[in-house]
Amino acid sequence: MERRYNFNAGPSALPQDVLSHAQSELLNYQQQGMSIMEFSHRSKEYQRIHDGANELLRELLEIPDDYEVLFLQGGASLQFSMIPMNFLHQGYMANYLLTGSWSQKALTEAKKIGEAYIGGSSKEADFKRIPDLNALKYGENDAYVHLTSNNTIHGTQWKSFPQRKESTFIADMSSDILSRSLPIDQFGLIYAGAQKNLGPAGVTVVILKKDLLSEIPDNLPTMLDYRTHVDKKSLYNTPPSFAIYMLSLVLEWTKKKGGLKEIEKMNAEKTKLLYTTIDGSKGFYSGTAEADSRSSMNVTFTLPSKELEDLFLKEAEEEGFVGLKGHRSVGGCRASIYNAVPLNSVQALSDFMHTFHHKHNI
Repeated sequence: MERRYNFNAGPSALPQDVLSHAQSELLNYQQQGMSIMEFSHRSKEYQRIHDGANELLRELLEIPDDYEVLFLQGGASLQFSMIPMNFLHQGYMANYLLTGSWSQKALTEAKKIGEAYIGGSSKEADFKRIPDLNALKYGENDAYVHLTSNNTIHGTQWKSFPQRKESTFIADMSSDILSRSLPIDQFGLIYAGAQKNLGPAGVTVVILKKDLLSEIPDNLPTMLDYRTHVDKKSLYNTPPSFAIYMLSLVLEWTKKKGGLKEIEKMNAEKTKLLYTTIDGSKGFYSGTAEADSRSSMNVTFTLPSKELEDLFLKEAEEEGFVGLKGHRSVGGCRASIYNAVPLNSVQALSDFMHTFHHKHNI
């Protein structure tokens, strides 16, 4: 079977080596006569996978010892509620930095729990850029400051993160975790749905500084209390075992590729190729994000007319390209070039864009 060029925003491409490995073990995991999906989550076989994924993620991201790593369910969307439930207390306010739809959704959920305000936003610029670090506002009663590191819909990304020793920063890194080196110790909590760079949908990674656990109130529902999952090492209830197994394979693949240093180089090469194609088209393709805020994961662009965009997407699909339609809320086109998207796929897209440009230049 010929593989298609997968540029889906999520669930997104997985490394072909990982898929092949999983396929080889699907019916008979390590000659145990069972699929990994059939093992008890209390078994020694699954425990090795669970612990190995935790250790490898710590190694690749250089997570300090004073942080917990959790494997939860519910996606980033559940974290929108869990975070204020655990850390937004009476007399304090949550500070949200708005850069797109997902940070807006996180703010909406926080306001259902307690008081929250906007400390910075690029909404007035249609979320085409990241807010100026020097223009961000903070309050003395901030419970935490929340940001979304990469914005899949609008194609923007924080290139450097705000720092303030008085503030606890929390970040939704669902769409760019594991794509570049990260200053973990600048954050109190990082969370990420797996379905972009970490693995398939179904597991959510939470990286939590241990000293925040003492701030959690005692009246929370058991499953919504981070301490529950810390105490039970993410095994309070049945975990998404197959998703964590796949996560472990993706982490092994990342390590074999040379870790974050090499992954970041590979992503930079893909990003440069695609943005050069857009910028060199003399306006036929127009990037929607401002140059200094462009995402290295989600490349968003438009064509001169809706008719040409529709034709571009139609012909692209006929050539084997998948997932190039922009989010329904903004339209246009989007190529998500996560870690697992190989350079040859991006080169093929660039070649197709050049060909389409020459055929339909106006």
